[in-house]
Amino acid sequence: MEMRKWVLSGILATEETYLSHLEALLLPMKPLKAAATTSQPVLTVSQIETIFFKVPELYEIHKEFYDGLLPRVQQWSHHQRVGDLFQKLASQLGVYRAFVDNYELAVETAEKCCLANTQFAEISEVSSNVSFYINHPDHPLLQDALRISQNFLSSINEESTPRRQSMTVKKGENRQLLRDSFMVELVEGARKLRHVFLFTDLLLCAKLKKQIGGKNQQYDSKWYIPLTELTFQGPEETEPLTIPQVPDEELDAMKVKISHLRSEILREKRANKGSKVIDRLRKKLSEQESLLLLTSPSMPLRVYNKNGKSYGFLISSDYERAEWKDMIKEQQKKCKCFKTSSLTSMELQMLTNSCVKLQTVHHMPLSINKEEDESPGLCGFLNVIVHSASGLKQSLNLYCTLEVDSFGFFSNKAKTRVYRYTTEPKWNEEFEIELEGSQTLRLLCYEKCYNKTKQNKEDGESADRIMGKGQIQLDPQTLQGKDWQRTVIPMNGIEVKLSMKFTSREFSLKRMPSRKPMGVFGVKISTVTKRERSKVPYIVRQCLEEIERRGMEEVGIYRVSGVATDIQALKTAFDTNNKDVSVMMSEMDVNAIAGTLKLYFRELPEPLFTDELYPNFAGGITLSDSVAKESCMLNLLLSLPEPNLVTFLFLLDHLKRVAEKESVNKMSLHNLATVFGPTLLRPAEKDSKIPANPTQPISMGDSWSLEVMAQVQVLLYFLQLETIPTPDSKRQSILFSTEV
Repeated sequence: MEMRKWVLSGILATEETYLSHLEALLLPMKPLKAAATTSQPVLTVSQIETIFFKVPELYEIHKEFYDGLLPRVQQWSHHQRVGDLFQKLASQLGVYRAFVDNYELAVETAEKCCLANTQFAEISEVSSNVSFYINHPDHPLLQDALRISQNFLSSINEESTPRRQSMTVKKGENRQLLRDSFMVELVEGARKLRHVFLFTDLLLCAKLKKQIGGKNQQYDSKWYIPLTELTFQGPEETEPLTIPQVPDEELDAMKVKISHLRSEILREKRANKGSKVIDRLRKKLSEQESLLLLTSPSMPLRVYNKNGKSYGFLISSDYERAEWKDMIKEQQKKCKCFKTSSLTSMELQMLTNSCVKLQTVHHMPLSINKEEDESPGLCGFLNVIVHSASGLKQSLNLYCTLEVDSFGFFSNKAKTRVYRYTTEPKWNEEFEIELEGSQTLRLLCYEKCYNKTKQNKEDGESADRIMGKGQIQLDPQTLQGKDWQRTVIPMNGIEVKLSMKFTSREFSLKRMPSRKPMGVFGVKISTVTKRERSKVPYIVRQCLEEIERRGMEEVGIYRVSGVATDIQALKTAFDTNNKDVSVMMSEMDVNAIAGTLKLYFRELPEPLFTDELYPNFAGGITLSDSVAKESCMLNLLLSLPEPNLVTFLFLLDHLKRVAEKESVNKMSLHNLATVFGPTLLRPAEKDSKIPANPTQPISMGDSWSLEVMAQVQVLLYFLQLETIPTPDSKRQSILFSTEV
């Protein structure tokens, strides 16, 4: 801890010197500018702009960095983080590139070139001391900042003449790369993988050419739009973007193949098989991962040129979409004074060629592109409490959403309630988020729009305004303990307070019997139904009745997380046989009721499909002969104990009715099977699978992924059956199963 503080204190001292040099350099700039408009100017306006090119921007960047770092070093502790500051600093290296490109034109400031070198030395100081952060939450952020910085410094050391030519605009202004990323473009209804580059004056969409015969990487330009001619709002007659949806079943099938291939590669490595076998498997894995990244995004981002022609991208995350839009709009404000001219074919070719050197994102997020020792991410359950927000300037209607990454892309996992008209919302809502190889948690803060005429903007995008966004790395070492980890996510002057606690897959798989024999949760279903003298447990009937009453059209019912405190309150009420439980349910959010029902099934000491029959269900679903499969699966189902069978059929009918409202609630049979499959089938774990080494990183088990997919397929099979024939004796029993 002291070593990290010592390193950072040294950087602060360097920054103070650097800022003082920049201030001294900027001191004569204003009087020189003022004199330039008189009859006896000391320097011309053009000369001043050349000499002081990018110096004010450098000062602002480092002033912000220094002001952010100083209070953190002064309040130093083991948990203090600074990685986000270095990551942001590294992301703005394009300003230094422009400064260096302009150096030969600014020979008058040659004595000041040490200023740029000061910054490079500072980056080197950070890089040489990154090892002190190995077991610290800042480590992945500093590694990212180091990677960007090293790429930048390497490009500076290369032959810069071709790059400088390709990055110079006719008037001598410098074109810088602000952001680049792989994105999915929608072209005539087909998904195409593109690499998109945002420069200071234009947006360029390029296609990565296939490398043949060991040739260097090359790009082919597809289109570009000058920023002065780009808009996000199209003509009124513009038709909405038609997005080809890929069925969830297909996406899950890809995930199964990916998990299976990962497991095969691990087996081959352990068996020391030849590299050709592993290379072949790696190629198949890359193909499947690429296909998943191409087919999974469904959130539109549409841009238009001055003639109204549109180009559409599909993105998986509202966070990423907002980043692109914000950066483009911010840059548009800066380039309003520029007169845009079209690029000649030669200029466009030179610019496209320069992208190979300028790109900051070199690879898609595929397994083959990851380092051997790179963390595979977390697998288990992350409990997040969204406490409050501060720093708002005016009273607003606010809510937050949480996103996590899985299989290389982000998706929305939870949403707080709207806190009405306040500058200090206090949500204090807890969510349980399932992680599948996740490495990052993102948080977005929105202002709710209640104007019905503005409910949906172009392409179905919500009119709710993003007030701020931020993210935090999910570090296995930090989250390994059982205690809650408090953190603050800063965003646009707003600070959101969070608490997090992680439960690994090894822990979450265990079904623990209740120590309260008169309770409901964690008690055998046969015990509960016998005590209640009912066929279906009271908790199941009450929850389903309330959801049928007011939750059938709730978007994401059963998928969206309910507030954990409400779920725990209902759990306690059912466990203590509280007579007011029905009143409590009528006043709670319907997602909390859905969450209570899922928790009940998840905490059964034995799954609804029983430990004994589970292997048979898992085997039966793999049968290729449809007649044999139906016979096997139905016989197994009817072999369940009566309380289990009757409760399952009662739930099955309800889930089918939920799926009938899919056009409104977005919950298909497959979505419901994904939610309930592991809950109803996952067997009780007899032996702990907790790693013996407590410092061992928690990773996603691909064998677990395959098992989950099998559980989903079993439930989906029964959901898709139109009727389930039963013997007369059982049919008669089932018909009256819900009467107490």
